[in-house]
Order: sequence, then structure tokens, then C-alpha cells
Amino acid sequence: QVKLVDTGGGLVQAGGALRLSCAMSGRTSSDYDMAWFRQAPGKEREFVSVDRWSAGHTSYADSVKGRFTVSRDVAKNTMYLQMNSLKPEDTARYYCLVRTTWGQGTQVTVSS
Repeated sequence: QVKLVDTGGGLVQAGGALRLSCAMSGRTSSDYDMAWFRQAPGKEREFVSVDRWSAGHTSYADSVKGRFTVSRDVAKNTMYLQMNSLKPEDTARYYCLVRTTWGQGTQVTVSS
């Protein structure tokens, strides 16, 4: 079974940057797609980005395209989300997903 630990959230001013990490342990595989989702208070969880490392492909939600970059360190079984030019509407709890396993989430708060 896969275990995920999400870290890197925090409080940042609009226009700032953060880097989130998702560390995978247990029955890991570089073939697994790894994705980021986020959930703001009172809203449904929404897709942010996915890294399909084995296919050499990444994709992003339109709302973050050009500002967020997903990457993976296969040797460390860790996925990253570099978030630049943050906006108040990016405020949410960010979750990593691998197959059917969710991380615990990490809170990102962007002040205006």
C-alpha cells in the first residue's frame, strides 16, 4: 500500500511562491501517476496538476497553467509543485493523490 505525506504549505503574500512536496512510501512505483488536487472552504476538491512520469507528460488546470510547475524526483519517490505568482484564489488545502490514496493535505494561504 502507498503512503503519502504532503508538506510545504504556508502563508504567503499575493505574488509570492511556495513549493509543495508529496513524499511517497510503501509499495511505490515510478509508473504511478501522481496528482495534485486542492480544496477551498465550502468548495469541492478540484484538480490542479498531474505528473505522468512514465509517459513523460504533465498537465494542469487552466487556472494554474503558466504559474505552477509539477515535477518528480524518482530516486526520492517525491513529487513537487512549484507555485509562483500566487493569488488569493489559490488559497486551499492541497492534496496529493496516487492511485486511490490521498495525502493528508497541506494548507496554502495567500493574502492580498
